[in-house]
This record gives sequence, C-alpha cells and structure tokens, in this order.
Amino acid sequence: MMNKKEKLWTPNFITLTVTNGLLFAGFHGLLPTLPIYVLQQGGTNAQVGLLAGIFTFSAIIIRFFTDSGIAKFGKTHFLLLGIFICLLSALCYNFINEVDHILYIRVLHGIGFGIATTLYATIVVDIVPSSRRGEGIGYFGLGTTFMMAFAPAAGIWIIDNFSFSILFIVAAVCQAFALVWISFCKFTISDSMTVPTQTAPLSVLDRIVETNALFQAFLTLLFGACVGGLLSFVALLAREVHIQNAGYFFLVCTACVFISRIFTGKIFDAKGHAWVIFPGAILLMVGSLLLSQTTTITLLLAAAILYGLGIGTTMPALQTWIINVVPANRRSIASATFYNFMDIGVGGGSIILGLFAEKTGYASVYYYSAAIMAVFLISYGFYIVHHKTSAQNAPILQTTQDN
Repeated sequence: MMNKKEKLWTPNFITLTVTNGLLFAGFHGLLPTLPIYVLQQGGTNAQVGLLAGIFTFSAIIIRFFTDSGIAKFGKTHFLLLGIFICLLSALCYNFINEVDHILYIRVLHGIGFGIATTLYATIVVDIVPSSRRGEGIGYFGLGTTFMMAFAPAAGIWIIDNFSFSILFIVAAVCQAFALVWISFCKFTISDSMTVPTQTAPLSVLDRIVETNALFQAFLTLLFGACVGGLLSFVALLAREVHIQNAGYFFLVCTACVFISRIFTGKIFDAKGHAWVIFPGAILLMVGSLLLSQTTTITLLLAAAILYGLGIGTTMPALQTWIINVVPANRRSIASATFYNFMDIGVGGGSIILGLFAEKTGYASVYYYSAAIMAVFLISYGFYIVHHKTSAQNAPILQTTQDN
C-alpha cells in the first residue's frame, strides 16, 4: 500500500483542467483581436495600450482580496463568481461600442479573471495528491498552454471570416461551458469550501502577499520579465531580420511546453525543485542568447524549442514550490502571489525591454533577457548553497502537510 501511486486523473481534476482551458480560451481569443476592435471603434494607440494594462492591474488588485472572498463565499462558489464575471464581460463586449466603455468592461473582465485563475490553482492544489503535486500542476497547465497557441489564431480567423459579434459569442460560450461544468462538480468540503480560522489578525502585508514565499516570488518576477520579452517582441524581431512565418515560433514553443510538462512534474515530485528549475532557467537563458543572434528561420525555431522546454519546465516548478512552502490555509494567498508577480514581471519586462528595443533594436532585447535569467540563476544558486539540508530540497516539505 505504501508503494501504490495515488490517483491523479480523477473526474474533478479533469473537470478543473478542461474548464480552466476554456476560461483561457475566452481570454486568449480576445487578446490579439480586442485592439483591432478598439481601433475600428475610433480608439487611439494609447487606448489600445490601456487594454492590457488595466486588465492586468484589475486582476492583480482583486487577488489581494481572495482570502476575504473565500471566507465569505467558499472556494468553489468564489470560483463560480469569477467565471460568471468573465462570462458577463464577454457578453458585454457585444453591446458596447464606445471605447471608454470597452475599457470599463476590460476592468470588470480583469476582476473576474483574477478571481478565477487564483481559485482554479488553489482548488487544484487541494484535490491533487501531495505526493504528485508537481506532476499535477504541470498537467493542469496543459489546457492553458494549448489555448495560448490555438485561441489567438482562432480569434483572428473568426473576425476575418465572420464578425466581432461571433467572436464575443464564442468567448462567452467558452465561459458558459466552464461555469455549467464546474457547477455540477462536488469538491471535498474540507478542502474546497472552508478556510481555517486565523489564530491572530493578519497584517496588511500578509493579506496581499505570501511573505513566506518572497524569494520564490522574486524568481517568478524575473521569469515573467524574460517571458514578457519573448511574447512582445519575437514577431517584431522576425520582421526586423526579414524572417517569414514567425508564427511557427509559437507553435513549436507550445509543443515543447507540452512535452516538458509530461515528465518534469514527476522529476519535481521525486527529486525536488533544484532538479527542474536549474535546467529550465539555463534553457531560457541559452534560448534568449540564440534569439539575439537569430537571422534564419532555423535559428528561430531552435530558439523556440529551448524556450518551450524552459517555460514548460520552470513555470509549473515555481508555482508548485510557492504552494509547498506555505501552510494549507495560505494557499490562496500563495497562488495570488504567484500570479501577481508573474503578471508584474510580464508587464514590467515588456515595458522596460521595449524601451531598450526602441534605442538598440529588437535583437538586443534578448541579450537583456539572457541577463535577467543570469540574475535568476545566480540568485537561485545562492539560495541552494544556503539551504542545503535535505528538508529544504525535499519534493514535499514536511512543514506544509495537507492536514
């Protein structure tokens, strides 16, 4: 019995994985198309820039209050509320023509998305066996990864062949499926619906960030900054060096993310975070250096392989590690911390690296991305040197039991 592997692919886990993918389908399908819609409605480039900024900002702000929402509604019902807000937002885009009002809906959408993504991650951690947590979180992210590649292309295809109205309806239908499917799930009450009573009042800082995971959050920030440069400037780099079909970069990258998540979670659970994070960060650094030298489609796709393996390895490992270093009643704050620092890293990295790109060209962006990952590796190396005990690098820390 001790050697029997605990079941991972339960009906609830499958439901959460698939519906999380549907949530992200509604998000990523609108990501490249809403800017086009805003410009068609007479919006300015500055307003287009606000679309992503206010969405991210509202998602970050609402995550500061996830514990309060869980205490009031319970995890499952709070998740349903977040999905419902996303559904309502997708429907509202269809009836709003004024750009200022579209921005207001974007704030609402960000609130719903911030709630839903945090609660999805929190509930998944609750239902996944602790001995397979790294593997489970890796698999859970596959739906998100698939939609990152498929949904933007599908969204553009819909507006090219049909209309924005059809696009908004499709986005709403994705959210509706997720909402109905989750509604029929029955999660374990003790895991998914309650929050243990705090023995002492929480400080303001403890309510908005998990202070026990600040170092892990710092690494997540650096990782997000590197990824932000990737997402924002690869297509522009390809245009700068006259490479056609740059979209293949994202297809290859996504495929490699899929491949890496199949086995790296198991390695995390068996050997610990160092066996996964070090290789992943090195792959990202080398991929960045390769992109800085890219002049052909072959080099671009080689960099895509390295980036895909690096992202698929590092991201779920950081997320699992943050969850593992906190008590069970702090998991929602830990999840919010992970997503907030990731979003800040992606957004901040895109802005700062964009300033460098304006002055020195897009290839230089990836020198700086490589430097960011070098800082990541040095910081992480110092952490490992100063935490060499077996307990610190165990697959599941004894101080964070599920009970």
